[in-house]
Amino acid sequence: QIESEMTAPRVRPFWKLLTHMERPSPIHLTSYTSQSVLTRAGAWGSVRMRHVAAPNMDDFPPDKIRNFCIIAHIDHGKSTLADRLLEITGTIPVSTKNRQVLDRLQVEQERGVTVRAHTATMVYEYKSEKYLLNLIDTPGHVDFNYEVKCSLAACQGCLLVVDAAQGVQAQTVANFYLAFEREMAIIPVLNKIDLSTAQVDKSLTELKTLFDIAPESALQVSAKTSLNINTILPAVIERVAPPAGRPDSPLRALLFDSWYNEFRGVVMLMEVVDGCMRVGDKITSHSTGLSYEVLEIGVVRPDQVPTGKLRTGQVGYVITGMRSTVEAHAGDTFAHRGTSVTPLPGFKTVKPVVFAGLYPIDQGDYEPLSAALAKLLLDDAGVAVRKDTSVALGAGWRLGFLGMLHMDVFRQRLEQEYDMPVIITSPSVSYRARLRDDTEEEIESPAVFPEHNELKECLEPMVQATLIVPKEYLGKTIELCQSRRGLQQELLFIDESRVILKYTMPLCEIVEDFFDQLKSATAGYASFDYEETGYAPADLVKLQILLNGQPVDALASVVHAERAVYRGRQLCARLVDIIPRQLYEIAIQASVRGKVIARETVKAMRKDVTAKCYGGDISRKMKLLKRQKEGKKRMKMIGNVELPKEAFLTIMKR
Repeated sequence: QIESEMTAPRVRPFWKLLTHMERPSPIHLTSYTSQSVLTRAGAWGSVRMRHVAAPNMDDFPPDKIRNFCIIAHIDHGKSTLADRLLEITGTIPVSTKNRQVLDRLQVEQERGVTVRAHTATMVYEYKSEKYLLNLIDTPGHVDFNYEVKCSLAACQGCLLVVDAAQGVQAQTVANFYLAFEREMAIIPVLNKIDLSTAQVDKSLTELKTLFDIAPESALQVSAKTSLNINTILPAVIERVAPPAGRPDSPLRALLFDSWYNEFRGVVMLMEVVDGCMRVGDKITSHSTGLSYEVLEIGVVRPDQVPTGKLRTGQVGYVITGMRSTVEAHAGDTFAHRGTSVTPLPGFKTVKPVVFAGLYPIDQGDYEPLSAALAKLLLDDAGVAVRKDTSVALGAGWRLGFLGMLHMDVFRQRLEQEYDMPVIITSPSVSYRARLRDDTEEEIESPAVFPEHNELKECLEPMVQATLIVPKEYLGKTIELCQSRRGLQQELLFIDESRVILKYTMPLCEIVEDFFDQLKSATAGYASFDYEETGYAPADLVKLQILLNGQPVDALASVVHAERAVYRGRQLCARLVDIIPRQLYEIAIQASVRGKVIARETVKAMRKDVTAKCYGGDISRKMKLLKRQKEGKKRMKMIGNVELPKEAFLTIMKR
């Protein structure tokens, strides 16, 4: 079509231009019917076409459908297992290059960590019957636990993957109970049994001890070598129940994920719980009351393949031309326009635990950054945002994240996908302040922390931390937890070599570098997970940094009173090396409750005003030095100390 419209003899076809562009990174094009956009794999390069046949959705009634997900601790082999399942079902060709096929984001490929739940639809023949299998590969890090919860809502079963070399770890426990609470079919899969360090019997004993899972029910596989992989899908078909929807009932569809396509608008992932959805249908959101026309509907294999309809129990993508990123709510129910249905149970609103300021490096990039944020926020429902301003950094936003890795991944995606380098301030948590007039305020930024004479009581968020460590590192782990104001709740030996510790700890003590310190103390063998338990009273103070008596709001922080002096001295010592010298002296002070607790001084640069005096009376030199001293005093009174933005990046590091 494009080639026929180009009548000029010197114009080359678009697809030929692409194949002759010599750039480094490959990018993948799907067929025109799949309506997929170019994946952000880097610059232009070689073109590869994927042609995957669309399944006939009428061939798969609910009893021939299985919806399941893969859950595990980070780095236990979920994505590799997903690659093998896609290969044995013929969804993708068998190749040694298939590595993390479902992980499309550049940050996932670079870090080797899944940060977004990814879905794929497979067709599998078992006992001469064809089944439609929908697989969701979920993240394994605690910061992306919300993605796991949303994925479980669209499934009836799960594969609980355990690394045979590492055994059950903290996030394995957390994910198991998420699935157990939903009364899902849980299929234990022992992965990496081909490794020389694999401890199969020990891992099976841990599954029995912690989860009461019979050892004979666990599948023993190696996703890397494809050993026993062919036993997984038959187990899924036999153990996972089919969807319990009603094909003859009015349409009810659950929106459990969405992302923004620059050319097609919002792409929604839905499970059709009841009824049927077709192209051309008018559907209405229960959350917003807005109606849309279904423009395209299909399944992900793993690229988007249009099917024209989705029937009861089937999972796929829906494009309606939705352009506003605030109209797609995870957990929303969609129904045919004009029909009255009971909405499906939605998801609990995710609550951020770590807050930080985000600012453009150049204020001229504020509008482009605002547009990039709006698109990225649709792809990440775990981020809360509101506008904010800083005297030092200008206009920006106050963002809430689910953890430190979540914050770092969000920043990296802004830089890689939208070419928007930003400044992120030091992370903090949300406190509650009870004032003397018996009112209560939520404190998300140190800049709005109330004065001491107005404060009656301050509450800080607490978490229940679960740590699994080898017994030889038990002493160091307990020492680390106690240094972070942790209170031990439980100590349990899983077997003769590993221990489960449970601590109640302040959230502010673990959001920055606790995990790094834990890995250092245990030679990398410890695993860590936490969940919120509420708020508790604490002696918290606002640590203010002053430059020549003027407060710098961007450097303010909320700390425990016992650590205020140490933290104040640490910040002052760093600022001495960062702030450029002026012609006058700069006093750097740390203040708590109006009292200076630490001080450093940036010495003034001194011009040699007596260089022009060659001998002569000493009074001439003294007169010049006195005049210089008076000038510096006037300059100090009217001069402003400007902290360079590069200084903030250094200060934010603990």
